[in-house]
Amino acid sequence: MAKPKLAVWKFASCDGCQLTILDLEDELLDLAEVIDISHFLEASSAIEKGPYDLSLVEGSVTTAEDAERIKAIRAQSKSLVVIGACATAGGIQALRNYTDVAGLTRAVYAHPEYIETLATSTPISDHVEIDGELHGCPVSKAQVIEFLTATLAGRKPRLPDVAQCLECKQAGTACVMVRDGTPCMGPVTRAGCGNLCPAVGRGCYGCFGPFTGANTGALAADFARLGVPAPEIRDLFRSFNAAAPEFEAESRAHD
Repeated sequence: MAKPKLAVWKFASCDGCQLTILDLEDELLDLAEVIDISHFLEASSAIEKGPYDLSLVEGSVTTAEDAERIKAIRAQSKSLVVIGACATAGGIQALRNYTDVAGLTRAVYAHPEYIETLATSTPISDHVEIDGELHGCPVSKAQVIEFLTATLAGRKPRLPDVAQCLECKQAGTACVMVRDGTPCMGPVTRAGCGNLCPAVGRGCYGCFGPFTGANTGALAADFARLGVPAPEIRDLFRSFNAAAPEFEAESRAHD
């Protein structure tokens, strides 16, 4: 029986999510025994042609060429799953969505006529149908393993859709907003990082994006009560997941 074929693709991104997969090391070797890694340029220049049983896509769409390329990938993928903040919500490069990209191009490049780019950075789901998402900047190694093993076993992966605050409580980490008055995106951010920033006294930066039903307005009001100015409230919601609809709407409310 043929092993299922896996492909990993890159769009506009820093490669951090692909590196997270490579960092699986021993687990990746075990997976290679049951999955045929057919296309993964971060790992190997060897390429097997599709169709593919599963495609993992990192990065956002920022050029007209990539808007067409993702359609071709979708057509040869039985299942297509997006990984990381760039692919799920446009990434940090979605900050371009709030400004004049043509003006920036003229200011930065000696020959802006050579630059071919879209005015926006958009998630993969804006262009093709997707079959799943792994959030984070970068994605969680534990969640990658859970997703792949669940896929192989034919079950639904167990991925959290709750606030980062739950991880703080499970770890016994004191709330940095209550204890220190530090602005923290944890109450509206999806769990998954393992309580990384609050554990060392920093506020959550929102790397895993909004969880379902996140009350961004209530958190923004809490920030205001802490004395955070409106431009800083805007910027708290406008970072790694700048184009996530819930964060985008709240950030625009503070322009």
